[in-house]
Amino acid sequence: MRCQKCDRPATFHITELTGNKPQELHLCEEHARHYLSESSEGAEMASGLSESIAKNMVQQMSLSQASEELKGIDQKTCTICGLTFFDFRSRGRLGCPNDYACFEEQIDPLILGIHGESRHTGKSPKRGGKTDDPRTLLIRLRRELDEAVSQENYEQASKLRDQIKALNEK
Repeated sequence: MRCQKCDRPATFHITELTGNKPQELHLCEEHARHYLSESSEGAEMASGLSESIAKNMVQQMSLSQASEELKGIDQKTCTICGLTFFDFRSRGRLGCPNDYACFEEQIDPLILGIHGESRHTGKSPKRGGKTDDPRTLLIRLRRELDEAVSQENYEQASKLRDQIKALNEK
């Protein structure tokens, strides 16, 4: 069913009881939000739509908007390991050290809530304090190799294969 005010699909169906005959409204989310904001301000209160129902429907629309925003965030992907934010949310584990930078906006509030601080202030291991982790480099190279093969860029793929082989030999 289409919105009565535009050509988009109607997602809100409102039945008003005015007089003896019910009146049905079929609106898209945008027009429903506009209609309900008018209703909650009192312009449409005489038509029978109660304020609590209007507020509840506005709250539902804001929840659906938050859900759409979350879908966009879930599709964000790490450039090194290919982990999506949805994968992180479902598994609870990050794929590589770059994920902390890639998903910083989303992870910082979680870390603050768990640890009370977003920076490491404790001890660090004496060995293994390298900034260029060979495992992270290997993950990135393998991903680039897959992309090169899928794009049929075989010269680049052979170079990446040789780099991976050299790293594995170390």
